[in-house]
Amino acid sequence: MFGGIRRSGRLAFLGVLVLIAISIPASAQTAPQDSPTTLSVSDRLDERRYVTTGTRAYEVGTEAGRYPAMGFHTRGEMGGIWSPPIKLLDGLWFGIDDQWIGPATKFTSGYGHVKMDLPDQGGMTVARTDFVPDDRRAVLVGLEFEAGETAQDFTLKMDAHSELMGAYPWGETDPSQTAYNLPDTVAVEGDNLVFREQGTPPADNALPHDWAAVVGSSLDPIESETGEGYRGPQQDPLDICPAPPDPNQEPEGGCDDTAFGKGKGGQLRYNVTVPANTTQTVWFAVAGADFDGENPADAKAAALAEHEAVLANPEALLEQKVSERLALRKNTRLTLPGDERIEDGIDWSKQNLADSVQVAEDLEIRETNAGKNYPPPEGELDEMRFLGAGFPDYPWLFGTDGEYTAFASVGVGQFDPIKDHLRALRRVSLIDNGNSGKVVHEVVTEGAVYFGSNADAGNTDETAKFPSAVALIWRWTGDNEFRDEMYGFSKSNMEYIFRELDEDGDGWPEGLGNVERSGMGEEKLDNTVYTIRGLYDLADMARSKGDVKTAAWALKRAREMESRFEETWWFGQEGATQYADSIDPSPVGGENTKIFQRHWIGVTPMEAELVNVTGNHSEPVPGLASQEHGKAALMEREEPCYTDTFGMYHTGTGPTVDGVRETGPFCDTHESEVPAERVIFTLNTAIMAVGEGNYGRLGVDQQQHYMYGNVDLQLDPPDEQPGAMPEIAPSPDYGRSIDRPFNERAMVLQAWGAYGTIWPVVHQWLGVRPDLGRGALEVVPQVPPDSPEISGKNIRLGKGSVTVSADATGNTYTTIVKPDVALRELLVGHTVPADREIASVTLDGEPVDDYRVRRTNRGKEVLVKAATDGEHTLEVETR
Repeated sequence: MFGGIRRSGRLAFLGVLVLIAISIPASAQTAPQDSPTTLSVSDRLDERRYVTTGTRAYEVGTEAGRYPAMGFHTRGEMGGIWSPPIKLLDGLWFGIDDQWIGPATKFTSGYGHVKMDLPDQGGMTVARTDFVPDDRRAVLVGLEFEAGETAQDFTLKMDAHSELMGAYPWGETDPSQTAYNLPDTVAVEGDNLVFREQGTPPADNALPHDWAAVVGSSLDPIESETGEGYRGPQQDPLDICPAPPDPNQEPEGGCDDTAFGKGKGGQLRYNVTVPANTTQTVWFAVAGADFDGENPADAKAAALAEHEAVLANPEALLEQKVSERLALRKNTRLTLPGDERIEDGIDWSKQNLADSVQVAEDLEIRETNAGKNYPPPEGELDEMRFLGAGFPDYPWLFGTDGEYTAFASVGVGQFDPIKDHLRALRRVSLIDNGNSGKVVHEVVTEGAVYFGSNADAGNTDETAKFPSAVALIWRWTGDNEFRDEMYGFSKSNMEYIFRELDEDGDGWPEGLGNVERSGMGEEKLDNTVYTIRGLYDLADMARSKGDVKTAAWALKRAREMESRFEETWWFGQEGATQYADSIDPSPVGGENTKIFQRHWIGVTPMEAELVNVTGNHSEPVPGLASQEHGKAALMEREEPCYTDTFGMYHTGTGPTVDGVRETGPFCDTHESEVPAERVIFTLNTAIMAVGEGNYGRLGVDQQQHYMYGNVDLQLDPPDEQPGAMPEIAPSPDYGRSIDRPFNERAMVLQAWGAYGTIWPVVHQWLGVRPDLGRGALEVVPQVPPDSPEISGKNIRLGKGSVTVSADATGNTYTTIVKPDVALRELLVGHTVPADREIASVTLDGEPVDDYRVRRTNRGKEVLVKAATDGEHTLEVETR
């Protein structure tokens, strides 16, 4: 094995699992103990999915330790073990002697790993720990055996079934995986099972490839077998789901494979002895490699080398993984008395964001026109790092998702991955779209641009949001080099919109947005909102660079659009206190008739934060909507026609035109052309939470309802996986993921929902508003009603941090700020209700007369300039 190198057959003592049982390595014992670093669940484990990830591989199965067919892009094939851009295995299963180890009785999510308690086996307790070391194309599984008073001798067996398959094409694209997927081969080589797929798929422009997966253990096997089956307990009987166009036909408990499957199987068996009163571990590894091109390199050799490397010291890799994840937890350490579940949810969202970081290499960029084409590659990209949108069906690069997730990423100090996400979008867009300025929508890990090329419609909103994401990261990091790297492309984004997407010249951008439903006009609300914001953000960056011409152009357009916004977009008819979802019924160029359909994008005028660019200074402006319209719209969105237990519907309920399904309750009398969609996406709920905060609506039945809507999906009892925020919450028209077929579920982990908890606390409650590109920082908290003192420590800003606490007791509003970052200017403030008068202001115990009052949609922001070092205490007395 491994060119003649043999490993000793050893059983590793599981000292590291004692470590992760409490999830705090010795190097991190100072981590706070009040927020759990593990979360567990014991019910319906065979129906709950989990994901555990590293940057180069991930695993998706059920929390019972099984691997039913799951996912919909290539139906049933999105689960199992992956090392993008290829799938490696459908799954692996373990048994003792002639019995398979039964389904798990308890599942635990930990930082950087998962653990399953398995049924006792003949006097032994058995547990399983799965994790994926970062930067390695491998998944590690540790089986822990703890003997009692009697030593245990047994045969341990492992089944593995391969499915070497590319991330693209999918099941219903052209070409389809039905033809593209080639048969696997299997052999026992040394101590391992080696699976391989070699050849050229029968499709135009497909490249020859060599793909390999290696499966084995830290032990030497005593026996082995290979063949067609080998799926542990998932093969008697074997349920095969059909491939499209046939409808999904899952039996209860799911299918074991699909008609796409062309994998092979094998079994390895080992002698194991566990002395009395000891705990020992057997480690298994699944490693993979892929090469494509006219003369692909040897994937088997690469996979064998990776396999050997990760099995050399699994415990060290696990300890490193846990320690690195605990380090992320130390950023943005919150204390929110009475809202501890929000604290805990944000701590888990830090892990969710880290779980989402993926790396893909050697991408062949090709334009597929939504799966209709498979042309030759346009160019190559050596590597991209990004935040995968969601698992198991969206683990690749998206424009829209990353631009929303950026707000959560900066709020918890995870700067580098989101920078690289924007770099990846820029690089792929330049390869695919040239210098047009259009941002691609969706890029699979082998390089297929599914949507967002020049030749297809793409989504206007993600091109408009790109400059805002760049500006956001620049302000929080002060990284002028990053701003400069992205500036030219950001400028071209906004130029593209007005060159290509304003055919009628009315200043409102055309094209697809976040919502596409029948009857919508050519010009969408969200595209308009984000274009206005994008123009202001571009102008801000242009001013900072001395690009006067671009700043003047962007500001003129932004101000002109903003001045016409309320008149053009406020619907305000038939009892609806809302904005129109779209205007300008097809074809382009007609009257800008307002079309109201109750979609979630109606909240974006309140969600978007603009920037007031004055000289070489910028001020945040919470909310585009007027205060009157914004508050009225938010109040109505809180009603049952839009909101349920876990947040805001995709499309609210109300009257409809004849022939369209009607659902109550009604909040207005307008007859919509589309039915209600009472499906609660965590992004929609996040948008509402942020919108409420921008208008100072922080109460339990206001912003906090939506924040808890997302947080409660992560914590006890979780939606599916403990700690993971999913794509869709339990909803009247969706149900609950756990109750749906495995091939028809939303994502078990989706990154973007964290926007709705992290940003409200860090940016709105604690009021952290950096402008580090100019060396400036504002801290202007707004404490939720009836909340005790709140605080945040080690909130990362550039290469430093800030600590903030805020309190509102009676008529006294207190802010304490301690910056630990190089600053040119520091403003300390507090937001008080709009109807309060300022009686006095003190800074560090001294009266202040030259304070400033900024009236915003949040209320009155009282600001005082302070020295840029040391701790400062601001007190505002009102009457």
